[in-house]
Amino acid sequence: MSDSLIRIKTISQFHTLRGLPKPKHPLISVINFDDMAPALESGKQSLMFDFYMISVKRDMNHKYRYGQQDYDFDEGVMFCMAPHQILSVIREEQGKDPSGWMMMIHPDFLWNTPLASAIKKYEFFDYSVNEALFLSEDEETKIQQVTENIKQEYQTSIDKFSQNIIISQLETLLNYSERFYQRQFITRHKAHHQFLERLEILLNDYFEKDDFKAKGLPSVQYLSDELNMSPLYMRSLLKTLTGQTTQQYIHEKLIEKAKERLSTTELSVSEIAYELGFEHSQSFSKLFKAKTDISPLEFRKSFN
Repeated sequence: MSDSLIRIKTISQFHTLRGLPKPKHPLISVINFDDMAPALESGKQSLMFDFYMISVKRDMNHKYRYGQQDYDFDEGVMFCMAPHQILSVIREEQGKDPSGWMMMIHPDFLWNTPLASAIKKYEFFDYSVNEALFLSEDEETKIQQVTENIKQEYQTSIDKFSQNIIISQLETLLNYSERFYQRQFITRHKAHHQFLERLEILLNDYFEKDDFKAKGLPSVQYLSDELNMSPLYMRSLLKTLTGQTTQQYIHEKLIEKAKERLSTTELSVSEIAYELGFEHSQSFSKLFKAKTDISPLEFRKSFN
């Protein structure tokens, strides 16, 4: 089957597409994968949703491409998508039935509630090229309990209280997710050590290239593309591992290069600034002093 993009505008449309009964609530739905008809026999299909999606998948032969990174769901893995992101699914001919669940929340459900704007603070919805969230058994149990509470509420008690109760439960679910992502940043030592190594090599190579002077400082987007993760995920990971944002980390590496030039060469400050991609030496000197509390000349004098 050739790749195709299917835009799914409503939760009802998704239910119809996957052979499910009409949703109990038009703006929020929790479904189990074992209740769904297969999306396709084999091949690749790309989906774009007009609503938020939170999903836990496990024991699947499918490969999912979320942004630019593939995921094989052999264990409990959670990931979240904001409206209008694209999810590509590759199903093998011998693909077995999936397990897990997904929750769909239409933005209209959040309208006129605190979560309508607060949901944007949960950066993991925009981790479009990142690692997914690998859940421990206890974490998955907590997530499952909250999800079941939401499902029970919209299935049995649609009244003037139900939206506020569900919104409260959703906030709990998102706060747990935030906590678990922070845990993952800390506990996945090997992967994160490799990430810092790759970032270090990438920046060193960039600063050593002949065209660096013309191109200027590496952008956050350039680094995230090279490391195959979203800018927001990279920022969150770096903040946890180093206490710095990506931009701060880039500047730190730049200052290291500047200190090396100032202490080992006879180049003027203006020449060093140009070498490091600055059009104006004043901008370089201002950044250097902001990062070190002394001027480039004062730093050089400390070596003489």
